[in-house]
Amino acid sequence: MLSKMLIALASAAGAAAVAMPGMGLPLAAADPAPPPPPPPNIGGYELAKPSQFMVMDGSMYAFAAPGGLVCIMMRTTGDYGCSGPIPAPPEEANAITGGQVGPPAFAVSHAPIWGSLTGHVYPLLPNNKLSYKNITCGTDGVMTTCQNSFDQSGFVLSPSGSYIVNQTNPLVDRPDGAARNPYFN
Repeated sequence: MLSKMLIALASAAGAAAVAMPGMGLPLAAADPAPPPPPPPNIGGYELAKPSQFMVMDGSMYAFAAPGGLVCIMMRTTGDYGCSGPIPAPPEEANAITGGQVGPPAFAVSHAPIWGSLTGHVYPLLPNNKLSYKNITCGTDGVMTTCQNSFDQSGFVLSPSGSYIVNQTNPLVDRPDGAARNPYFN
């Protein structure tokens, strides 16, 4: 009988706490923002002839992308990126650059980040791609993407939103607790 009284008392106290403003159960946190969509599959795009995009005495490939962007892939270091009016950028960025290892990053630059390119910069046609080492860049005529096959990072520049792909390497990223257990895979 005592247990039934305690259950009834606890139920009444719980109902009163919920009914009183400020004294109820904690509110659920807002849902996190959805992750960006996966990058487009540019593997099926037609491979453009790299020699048509050589600039700076052959030290880099450069192409014009939709929206007035200029994108490059440096043959000396393997660095890559785009600069110009980035569509829907985070924090008003006007450039994005990356290297052979690690994710790219958005930046703000008050001068052209590639210097003055010597040679004509031709547009990359829709559904075409250009590859050098482990970097592949392509466009569908509206959106431009560059992907790094070494660590599955890269970026997407699109009027619907520009973003970095895999800011942490999915091959070496470990969920919470996994770093403490060397036998956890």
